[in-house]
Amino acid sequence: MALEKGSPPGNGQKLSDRVYGDIIDRIINRDYVEGERLPSEELLANRYGVSRPIVREALARLRDDGLVRSHRGSGSFVQRCPNRAMLDFAPLESLAEIQRCFEFRIAVETEAARLAATKATEDERVALTRALSLLEQRIRDNALGVDADFSFHLCVAHATHNRFFSDTLLSLQAAITYGQNLARGLGLRRPEHHLPEVQVEHRNIHDAILAGDAERAAQCMQNHLSNSRRRVFEG
Repeated sequence: MALEKGSPPGNGQKLSDRVYGDIIDRIINRDYVEGERLPSEELLANRYGVSRPIVREALARLRDDGLVRSHRGSGSFVQRCPNRAMLDFAPLESLAEIQRCFEFRIAVETEAARLAATKATEDERVALTRALSLLEQRIRDNALGVDADFSFHLCVAHATHNRFFSDTLLSLQAAITYGQNLARGLGLRRPEHHLPEVQVEHRNIHDAILAGDAERAAQCMQNHLSNSRRRVFEG
């Protein structure tokens, strides 16, 4: 998927997304192996026909995904090969958007969990418990359970008593469930490890909200979404 120098982004795709996707492709294909130093920002900028800030943006997202580490004065190094199985579920060009969606969700839903812990009514707590039970049933059935997963997170948003949280999740439902489908699809390949881990994370969020512990609820939500992103990109 090498880019021609100076080629314009296709389908509205950002230049940094294309650089990001091509570097992932090269790591998966073992052009760059774990521990290997990536070409310098200047060389990458020349290869892709972009500015160095665009290269830095792509490298920053690769660091967020745990695929690359950077050392001041030494450059960027491949930390691990991404989960090859994710390409069975998502085209390479969509990975940047998946990463960006997780980044957005961590920022928004962490605060939603914090507010829900202090504002949830008894009815909203009951709804959250029902959503958790449905999610647990989906896991027992060895099903993807994306509908139940989204419903759980929407219950948290409703419990903030601020419609902008729930409206935002609903407006982004297609993007969110795409990422959930990917994470859960990969999880079914290793159900003995991933699915119980995911459910513990949801239960931790549920328990913290019901206990009225705002900081713990926020931390549990942040941990869950960060772990979901890790499970997608690292396996």
